[in-house]
Amino acid sequence: MFRLVKKEYLGEAIVRMVIDAPRIAAKIGPGQFVIIRADEKGERIPLTVSDFDREKGTVTIICQTVGASTKQLAAIPEGEFIKDVVGPLGKTTELEGIKKVAVIGGGLGCAIAYPQAKFLYNSGAEVDIIAGFRSTDFIILEDEMKAVSNSLTLLTDDGSNGNKGLVTDGLRKKIEEGAQYDTVIAIGPPIMMKFVSLLTKEYGIKTIVSMNPIMIDGTGMCGGCRLTVGGETKFACIDGPDFDGHLVDFDELIRRNGMYRTEEALANNKVHVCNLDKVGGEH
Repeated sequence: MFRLVKKEYLGEAIVRMVIDAPRIAAKIGPGQFVIIRADEKGERIPLTVSDFDREKGTVTIICQTVGASTKQLAAIPEGEFIKDVVGPLGKTTELEGIKKVAVIGGGLGCAIAYPQAKFLYNSGAEVDIIAGFRSTDFIILEDEMKAVSNSLTLLTDDGSNGNKGLVTDGLRKKIEEGAQYDTVIAIGPPIMMKFVSLLTKEYGIKTIVSMNPIMIDGTGMCGGCRLTVGGETKFACIDGPDFDGHLVDFDELIRRNGMYRTEEALANNKVHVCNLDKVGGEH
């Protein structure tokens, strides 16, 4: 059991949760994730850790309550307990040696991009953050990102913050103005990461992306999180979640991520009854 130390909403349906998990906090690094179950019958939810405090023994997650399981997780009161938090899982992002970097976050992906930027900024790298959101109402972590960057560019799809555009627009502008990036880190919706990678390929800039395919066990056994990287099958849970953006087959990833949209919608609108729980039922 893991105590929920603090819970706060950052925006519409976006909740930040600080969890008491000292063993995980002692080992986890930027880019790694945990798998959470709200209760003993809950779905396993993979969530990248957005921050951690080794001294306090806490890890912080940010999730959007879009489905039945994330809504169940978000409903746990502050001070109460989460059944399971397993981690750290995946590989820590390879950030050593980076001197000049553009960290690109799209929407909720900023929660994952933030620890990357924080580590690099505290290590002495020059960090430009470019973050994109649907509108001003969806902007999260603005102050936190500003504190760990040399420059922060916030863009919105509708221009409601006075700066309309896509993250690729912001990145291209920085490059054309003379920014000499040795690395770009892009984290967000697959379609966003695809077009960031296409842009950086034009300029020959190393690009790291964080993959979010369907995941079940988080140990490489189920194969649900497989994706194609450089023509080879990889598993996001053990080989990633970070990969070379110029080698990822994004079109395949996008297709696979959309496979269960109908089932997700049904689960979100009704209570699922497991036949295995029926007393006297045939198993």
